[in-house]
Amino acid sequence: MYFKNFLVVFVLIQVAAASSSGFVFQKFDRGSLELSGVAEVRDDGLLRLTNAAPSQFGQAFYSVPFGFKNSSNGSVSSFSTTCVLAIAPDLGNGMALVLAPSKKFIMGQGLGLFNLSNNGSSSNHIVAVELRTFQNQEVDDIDDNHVGIAINSLTSAISGHAGYVSIGSSESRHVDLASGERIQLWVEYDGTKHQLNVTLSPIHLSKPKVPLLSMDIDLSPIIVEQMYVGFTSATGQQVSSLYVLGWSFQIEGKAQDLDLDKLPSLPGLGKSRKKQVILAVVLPLTGVLLVAVTISAMVFLAFRNKRAVVPDISEDWEVQFGSHRFPYEDLLVATGGFDEKELLGQGGFGQVFRGELPGSKVQVAVKRISHQSHQGTKEFISEICTIGRLRHPNLVKVLGYSRVNNELLLVYEYMPNGSLDKFLHNKPEVTLDWDQRFRIIKDVASALAFLHDEWTEVIIHRDIKPSNVLLDGDLNGKLGDFGLAICSNIAQGPQTTHIAGTFGYMAPELPKTGMPSTSTDVYAFGAFCLEVVCGRRPIKSQASADEVHLADWVFKCWKEGDLLKTIDSTLGKDIKVGEINLVMKLGLLCTHKVAAVRPRMPEIILYLKEQASLPESLDAILQEYAKEPGDYSAARANDSTAIMTVTESFLSRGR
Repeated sequence: MYFKNFLVVFVLIQVAAASSSGFVFQKFDRGSLELSGVAEVRDDGLLRLTNAAPSQFGQAFYSVPFGFKNSSNGSVSSFSTTCVLAIAPDLGNGMALVLAPSKKFIMGQGLGLFNLSNNGSSSNHIVAVELRTFQNQEVDDIDDNHVGIAINSLTSAISGHAGYVSIGSSESRHVDLASGERIQLWVEYDGTKHQLNVTLSPIHLSKPKVPLLSMDIDLSPIIVEQMYVGFTSATGQQVSSLYVLGWSFQIEGKAQDLDLDKLPSLPGLGKSRKKQVILAVVLPLTGVLLVAVTISAMVFLAFRNKRAVVPDISEDWEVQFGSHRFPYEDLLVATGGFDEKELLGQGGFGQVFRGELPGSKVQVAVKRISHQSHQGTKEFISEICTIGRLRHPNLVKVLGYSRVNNELLLVYEYMPNGSLDKFLHNKPEVTLDWDQRFRIIKDVASALAFLHDEWTEVIIHRDIKPSNVLLDGDLNGKLGDFGLAICSNIAQGPQTTHIAGTFGYMAPELPKTGMPSTSTDVYAFGAFCLEVVCGRRPIKSQASADEVHLADWVFKCWKEGDLLKTIDSTLGKDIKVGEINLVMKLGLLCTHKVAAVRPRMPEIILYLKEQASLPESLDAILQEYAKEPGDYSAARANDSTAIMTVTESFLSRGR
């Protein structure tokens, strides 16, 4: 997923009251921070880490490291920090508090801290407190509104739904992290008890006595002598504006309480307060009758506008599409007014609803793209002009579209069995047998061969994974979630773009070259094949060192002559060993570190249909599997002119 992810990392910032053991910031000071990316300190002292732009990162670090360890015995000293933050109510990934040995990071997915090569490595020496507002299934997130503690990894060691227990109560109350409201966070480590506590509450409440998270952990092996504290965030297609209003930190003591009245205001907060004052004075004077009449009128107008027929507006570009344009009112009726009960999932560019078209009673999936999604009309046109013309039995079909004012809608065929992901993970009620899995693998291969070699232009999918493979009523696999596409008449030679994709499925050359190709799609397909056979995700941070990366583990077992021990235990004994061996060896060949070694999709089709045999030198080729390539330019030359297709996972929960 191109992560479509952004997390914020808490940095200890400010000099208003700073010392060698701590500081307090009621307002932030540019002079005491080292800023990177889009992070900025505004004139009013408000720290803004990211804005509502995709594929950006923001970092703000206190310029001097702190000594966290006791010089006498090497144990980590107790420390405490508190901050007030706000996440704008846009679609986004979340934020996190971080202690790190360096102020410089290789920017990666999610927190902006880790990439494919270092995620889960003990050499990171990073402790992060995460506030996540998007459920990333690749890192085992529990939901889309939770707090977690992560050690050297994007996967939380412990997590809980965002909330608090107010003083004098035993009932947990919900906190909406992405509400745009101010939230206070406390993080405290007891160096004697070896306990890390995280507490959360709305700004207007005192600190709850019961922490949200409490983790027994000795940080001594993780934290080094000198550590930096700072915020870092990264956005993919998931974006949000992240603000930190104030912060305090203290080693060997309690962090100083923030004076909430002295904190800078959030953008637009002043107007909101003025409105509240006006309403408090005016409403009692107008009386109950006027209020009732006003509310009734508003309800009537809202209902009438919702049901009103919206006039269609046609433009010249729509002639290119050639598919059906649905009246907006029909889609409104089909989805029950975009009722949340019909919500199938959401991703970087909007939400997807189930619907039944009036008259024909045909079930559809309606992708609703908000004007706030930053996809925009230009990219929307590119998508429907390219993807809308694709027709293949293993591609999710675009049935039509609609556009009114700032709202863009794409209508897809409805896939009743949702995504393959739910059949492989999340304790599914129905387990796919080997014949079904093998057929789905061949279905996806057929779709990719069509995109790479059979369509009039080369199209690179860039996000092949089970959550983007949808299953029809007969459990046939169809590749979906294309997101954005560049039409062939737009491409004028090599296309360079930001790195996109999902951890575990991204080819190793991508971080160096930034150039997706058909070969990087093949790598993702190989990881997909191994996942379908083994029943586990490509990266499993909490596994043993040998099993963290699925492809490396399968390769190790292959060398040891015990390849079958990696297969999904739920498959039972009703398997076809020959076909499984074929798929797993093909998966290793496709995920080879050197791009030029990977086969093309037409070759893969022949292997899967057993119309051709794997290379006779396969053993020798795979023996080179673990070696790092020295030259990434070996990717096939004609891939450089391929059409770029940025993908999203707008149906990660199934359609």
